[in-house]
Amino acid sequence: MGGMETYSEKLSDRLRAYGEVEVIALPGHADGSTPGAWELLRFGAKTAFSLLSSAHPAPVTHVADMASWPLALAARLRKPSARRVLSAHGTDVSFAARDGLLGKLYRLYLKLGARLLGPVTVIANSGATARAAEALGFRDTVIVPLAAEIASQMDGSAAAPNQTILFSGRLIPLKGFRWFAENVLPRLPETMEVEVAGTIWDAGEGAALETPRVRFLGRLEQAVLHRHMAAAMCVIIPNVDQGNGSFEGFGLVAVETAVAGGVVVAAGHGGLKDAVKDGETGFLLAPGQADQWVAKIEEIAAWSPERRAEFIEKARHVASSYYNWDRVARDTARHYIGETAET
Repeated sequence: MGGMETYSEKLSDRLRAYGEVEVIALPGHADGSTPGAWELLRFGAKTAFSLLSSAHPAPVTHVADMASWPLALAARLRKPSARRVLSAHGTDVSFAARDGLLGKLYRLYLKLGARLLGPVTVIANSGATARAAEALGFRDTVIVPLAAEIASQMDGSAAAPNQTILFSGRLIPLKGFRWFAENVLPRLPETMEVEVAGTIWDAGEGAALETPRVRFLGRLEQAVLHRHMAAAMCVIIPNVDQGNGSFEGFGLVAVETAVAGGVVVAAGHGGLKDAVKDGETGFLLAPGQADQWVAKIEEIAAWSPERRAEFIEKARHVASSYYNWDRVARDTARHYIGETAET
């Protein structure tokens, strides 16, 4: 149903090359909606009972998000010597840093898990996610960046004739679209416009769609989105610090853009620092520093076709060679037996 679920599906499939894999999963609904609270509770109880009563408990139990840590506790109770692994994605740990009652309760919930689980390895998708897990008391944290897998690779060797800039993602304050529309776009040449592919989650961010030279595309199918990534002059990921502990867990759109043949310009914030190899698969800029963003976009706009083709070819090669599911599975499997993964 989303990034965490795609991760679980792709990783489980690739891990079969390393041994027997049993998947226990809660399916989504046929209409695309997510399971409700009662379904989640029933699934958790059923899975915990299955782990506790297993006649042949697995030597490794991997729970695919931090919020489901009690399932790892069930595995520990059944077989204390078994290795326990948790995946950390971003929101499943960063929510604990938020103000308010819900944030405080969730923070206590995760800290309780850190105390009860005993030896447990947290596989984080970025350095930012790992630090958030460590702040909650999880000591054995490792970083395994995610992967992007797209059906085809586009030819992004020439800039779009209208010098289009693409923003792709949910319209929420963290993603920074409104900041870009108000602070960067007005300083760019009039020939440049911004296309926005995504969904409106925040009214204030949605209001920025009315900015001159902004065109809202709505949610695009993946194949169509990848074509827009390759055709755009650049794809922006202008995340800004919200001051409430929230951050981008990884930033998969950065990897998808590079593999699709686009040029990434991203904020060096949160997990984006692990999703972009600066100068190789894209460019990392200081978040909230409009001068840097204007200068970099104007620089990219001035590239010759040869310079653009050279950069895109290198970025695509580096991204597809490193940010792939075979590498994610290989590094994950090493942590199952306590080995250090390649960086």
